[in-house]
Amino acid sequence: MTAGSGWRIDLAVPAAAQAVFEAVLEPYGALVIGLPGADGLVPLQVYLQEAPEEADLRACLAAAAEAAGTEVPATRIAALAETDWVAESQSNLPAIRAGRFYLHGSHVTAPPPPASIPLLIDANVAFGTGRHETTRGCLLALQGLAKAGFRPRRLLDLGCGSGILALGMARLWRRPVLAADNDPAAVAVARINARINRAAGWVRPLVSEGYRHRVLRTAGPFDLIVANILAEPLAGMAADLRANLAPGGRAILSGLLVGQEQQVLNPHRSRGLRLLGRLRLNEWSTLILRR
Repeated sequence: MTAGSGWRIDLAVPAAAQAVFEAVLEPYGALVIGLPGADGLVPLQVYLQEAPEEADLRACLAAAAEAAGTEVPATRIAALAETDWVAESQSNLPAIRAGRFYLHGSHVTAPPPPASIPLLIDANVAFGTGRHETTRGCLLALQGLAKAGFRPRRLLDLGCGSGILALGMARLWRRPVLAADNDPAAVAVARINARINRAAGWVRPLVSEGYRHRVLRTAGPFDLIVANILAEPLAGMAADLRANLAPGGRAILSGLLVGQEQQVLNPHRSRGLRLLGRLRLNEWSTLILRR
């Protein structure tokens, strides 16, 4: 985005309610997620080009609070004077490590650490910068599979968002990866990230509602499926995952709280998938399954 006046929304929410509030705030603009404070609250900032409709915002936050079983958070809306709001949001995002992966924005000029796998991901319309525990959990799980000698040939990132996990898979295994999302804007961002990371020939983003796209139907079954979504849709797609996962294939599922593990595991276990392991980062869980 070019420089110009913009707006910022500031609030802090309980860690357990973070995913619900993220989902509500994502349509508004570029979302920046801070680190939890000693009070257990996660600071959220949203950068917008236009002033938000306050009544609509209050209604959305009230609905999110009710769904999460928490109070409506105090919210501050402030105008930004002649600033590049994407650059402003990026300035709050230092490079981070997730095992060998080194995720950084274009504003980070320091060279990546030796033997790391650098991924350039700029803050962009709230589709993920890799800072969330679920994304890091998936990246760590992918590295664990690679280290254990797993060598998938057909790979899928379902609900790809910014394409971070698809890029990670392509870098680890040097194999083509399909990256699907039901949001065309997210797919556009994933396509940009594939290009700037010189992986356009490896990562193919496409718009798909679940596994419905004809490319997914003909390319499967997959040896590896990664789905970093939310607990409810993960549980609801258990049958589809089983149908699209090859025998002996692995699935990495995240976007769920530790307390939601059984909600996701039960429908997958009932369809013959076995839990290989799990990663827990703060209150968030990543599950590794095998068919």
